[in-house]
Amino acid sequence: MDQFKQISTFVEIVARGSLSAAARAEGIAPAMIGRRLDALEERLGVKLVQRTTRKIALTAEGTSFLEDCQRILSDLQQAEMAASAGSARASGHLTISAPAGFGRQHVAPLIPSFLAEHRDVHVTLNLNDRLADLLTEGIDVAIRIAALSDSSMVGVKLAENQRVVVASPAYLKRHGTPQSLDQLTSHNCLAISSDGSQRGWTFRQNGKNVTLKVAGNMVCNDGEVLHDWAVSGKGLAWRSMWEVGSELEAGQLVTVLDQFAAPGNDIYAVFVQRRHLPLRIRAFIEFLRHAYALPDYWRKND
Repeated sequence: MDQFKQISTFVEIVARGSLSAAARAEGIAPAMIGRRLDALEERLGVKLVQRTTRKIALTAEGTSFLEDCQRILSDLQQAEMAASAGSARASGHLTISAPAGFGRQHVAPLIPSFLAEHRDVHVTLNLNDRLADLLTEGIDVAIRIAALSDSSMVGVKLAENQRVVVASPAYLKRHGTPQSLDQLTSHNCLAISSDGSQRGWTFRQNGKNVTLKVAGNMVCNDGEVLHDWAVSGKGLAWRSMWEVGSELEAGQLVTVLDQFAAPGNDIYAVFVQRRHLPLRIRAFIEFLRHAYALPDYWRKND
């Protein structure tokens, strides 16, 4: 128990930015927080942070250890959610944020079933591709398709997700199938734009991630439009599996350059670290995890 308290205190210190802020959050003296950190560093035999009472800076060892600690706490959170989701009555208002396209297809359709199981919960769903600030915007849980990078947040993995380059069979019949990344320059690539700048496509080549700028005669800031253009044979598109799974199964799209696929951009539920997570949040996350894990879910709902 002491070891767990030391780990959770270390994560809280990093999340809050200082020993004194972590102490205020727990309602204890900063000296107690400092003693826990001292004991953790002594037990590990490494310095985790350079610190004063007002601010901290992670060492290289601290940065690596923080990732492991966040994973441990996330696993514990998942275990608690699984154990308690059905043992008590969830209630209150739940504010959810999700990317627009994913939210329309894979969050909004599930909410009525969730509310049928938890009749004392009320939901507000915000669909926006902007990265929401959970603290300032009062969001209970955000669905994100990206690795967790903010140490003040906890991320629970909901499902795996891969990004693939797709095209219609008709397009490939007319223009050929690319066999290497260099051959993308001879294809019409349907790129997404954001804030006036075009995003690159990320691949894995020679053991490293590489991001390539692609070119084509059609650019859009809406992924659903790019998806439709690809299905109608206008060019290659770099899309998530959650978006194109049903079209791949139906033969409307096929993947190319699979040997260069980058590591997955998985789907997470993200929430602010807190000592006691409300049951409505735990229940909703567990509900999504269960739904996404069903064998036929992605084929039926893409």
